Amino acid sequence: MTSAIDEHQSIVMNDEYWMSKAMELASAAAAENEIPVGAIVVLNDQVIGQGYNSPITCCDPTAHAEIQAIRDACANVNNYRLPESTLYVTLEPCSMCAGAIIHARIEKVVYGATEPKSGVAESQQTFFDHPFLNHHVKVVGGVLAEQAGVQLSNFFKYRREQKKRLKQQASKQGKENI
Repeated sequence: MTSAIDEHQSIVMNDEYWMSKAMELASAAAAENEIPVGAIVVLNDQVIGQGYNSPITCCDPTAHAEIQAIRDACANVNNYRLPESTLYVTLEPCSMCAGAIIHARIEKVVYGATEPKSGVAESQQTFFDHPFLNHHVKVVGGVLAEQAGVQLSNFFKYRREQKKRLKQQASKQGKENI
């Protein structure tokens, strides 16, 4: 007989496993010079959808990791609803993604790092707790938050350094043309 502690520990380990898979997708986004956010949709311990941030690559402001994963999952199960599924995403969802999560009827959202500027699970509001919603989502935040945060911080640090180098090169070329 398993205890409640054993069951909780099993859930935490499972969440960490799937979050690590989402983080791999976030690395794929970074490789395309997109903000490193990855997401997967899991149903019955099987990945049914996955995606990563690609609004720049796709020229689509809605191409967030969550939206990409939800689209992929819906296509794979041939249904616009994803009941009993869990969405794992490396960054707290924004309002657009939260709305899509509700409409897809996802049961649970597990995210890594918080998004202080636009996160709506806890940072700017608790969207999923609003009583007017016709579907309620379980939310678990902070799973592998430190690793997800480091992944994002390293990306933005690299981008700032890249911009600085480009600015220095442009300045140097300007002086050579004089």
